[in-house]
Amino acid sequence: MRKLILPAILSLLLLACQPKTKTTETQPAQPNIIYILADDLGYGDLSCYGQTHFSTPNIDKLAANGMLFTQHYSGSTVCAPSRSALMTGQHTGHTPVRGNKEWQPEGQYPMAASAVTVAEALKEAGYTTGAFGKWGLGYPGSEGDPNMQGFDEFYGYNCQRMGHNYYPYHLWHNQEKIVLEGNSGKKTESYGPELIHKEALRFIENNKNQPFFMYYPSIIPHAELFAPEEYIAKYRGKLEPEKAYKGVDDGPNYKQGGYGSQQETHAAFAAMVDYLDMQVGEIVAKLKELGIYDNTLIIFTSDNGPHLEGGADPDYFNSNGPLKGYKRDLYEGGIRVPMIAMWNGKIKAATTSNHISAFWDVFPTVAEITGISTPDSIDGVSFLPTLLGEEQTAQHDYLYWEFHELKGRQAIRKGDWKLVRYNVFTPEKTTTELYNLATDVGEENNVASDHPELVEEMIALIEKSHTKSDLFKFGNEE
Repeated sequence: MRKLILPAILSLLLLACQPKTKTTETQPAQPNIIYILADDLGYGDLSCYGQTHFSTPNIDKLAANGMLFTQHYSGSTVCAPSRSALMTGQHTGHTPVRGNKEWQPEGQYPMAASAVTVAEALKEAGYTTGAFGKWGLGYPGSEGDPNMQGFDEFYGYNCQRMGHNYYPYHLWHNQEKIVLEGNSGKKTESYGPELIHKEALRFIENNKNQPFFMYYPSIIPHAELFAPEEYIAKYRGKLEPEKAYKGVDDGPNYKQGGYGSQQETHAAFAAMVDYLDMQVGEIVAKLKELGIYDNTLIIFTSDNGPHLEGGADPDYFNSNGPLKGYKRDLYEGGIRVPMIAMWNGKIKAATTSNHISAFWDVFPTVAEITGISTPDSIDGVSFLPTLLGEEQTAQHDYLYWEFHELKGRQAIRKGDWKLVRYNVFTPEKTTTELYNLATDVGEENNVASDHPELVEEMIALIEKSHTKSDLFKFGNEE
C-alpha cells in the first residue's frame, strides 16, 4: 500500500511545483471583446484593402491572422447615428439617434435612458466595460452619457464637435473634466489620441483577470489633419504635390470645432493613419504581454466613408477604392467600410468574407458569443457563424439607411440590388436610382427604368423601415 501512496504523493508535489503560465492565471471563461472604430476612414484607406500611398502593417496583421470583410456597412454616413446603430443593434429607421444634433455648450442630443445598448447587456453579464475616444450620443451628465449607457469607464471626447481638435482644452474621465494645461491658449503639448490610448492600455491592464468589453472609437483620421511631428516627417516630400489648407487658427472657433490650418495635408493624413496603426499594434502587444491574446476578439472598422473636410483629399489617396461617394452620401463610398475580425484559434487566419453585414449586426453577434440576450427590437443578425467558418444560414432580407441632412436621403440594399433616393424632403425633386452591385459596385449605371416592379417593391420596404422619432423629424413628419 505504501508503495502506491508514495508515488502518488510525489506526483502531486511535482504538479504543484510546476510554474503556471500567465494565460492559465488570467484567462477568463468569457472572451474579451475589443471594438476599434476609426473615424471617417475610407474603404480604401488600409493597405490590406488596396492603399498604396502608405502602409498599415499592424492592421494588416489583424487581417492576416483573421477575417477581412468585403461587404460590411456602417450604421450611417455620419458619426452619431452610426454609433447609435452600433450600440443599439438598430438601423437608422429605428435607432434613437438619427443625426448629429448639437447640444450647447458641449455634446449632442442624448440617447434616451430606455435605449438598451450592447454595453449594458455585457455589463449585466459580468463584463467590465470601457469606452475610450469619441462618444457623441449624449452631453456630459445626460441620460445619454456613456456612464449612463452601460460603460463603467469613459475617457475621451464626449462631444463630436470638440473631437474635431487634436490638441483639446480638455477631455472627460467619466464625470470629471480633465483640463489639459499643456494645450491652453495656442499650446499643443498634449495630443488627444495619445492621452486616450494610454488610458485604454491601462484599462486592459487593470482588467486582465476578468472579461472586459473595450470600445475604442478613435478620432483618427477625422479632420483636422494633425499628427505628431515625428510621424509627419516620415511622409514629408513623399506625397507630392502637397495640398495646403487654411483653417481656424484663432478666434471663438479655435479648438472649439474649427479645423486648424495644415500646410502638408497629404503627409498629415498618412501620418494620422500610421499613428492609428501603431496604436492597434500596441493593443495587440499588450494582449500578448498579459497572456490574454488568444481569448480576445478584436474587431476593427470605420464609422462611415472618407470626409472632404479640413483639407482632406480622398481622391488623391483613392480612399474609396472602387466605390462612389463620400461621407454624407448613401452611395457605397459613404457607408461601405473596411471591417476586420481577429480571434486567434477561433477565426481562421487570412480568410475573406463577402457576407453582407452592418453595424446593427454587432450586438447580436456579441450576444451569441457571450450567451446574453438581445432586445426584441433589434434589426441585426449575428454573423458569428461566418466568423467561425460555419454556414451562415441567417441572412438579412434587406439593409436600410436614412440620412436627415441635405434634403433627406434613403437607401436600401436587397441582395445585390441597391436603391438610393435623394431629395426625399422635396418630393417634386426626389431622385430614384437602382444599381446591381454584383456587376456595378461603382454605382455608375442607374437601371431603375428597366425594373419598375423591383423599384416599387424596394420603395415599399423603405416606407416600412422608418418609424417616427420624437427627437429626429424626417421630412414633413408632424
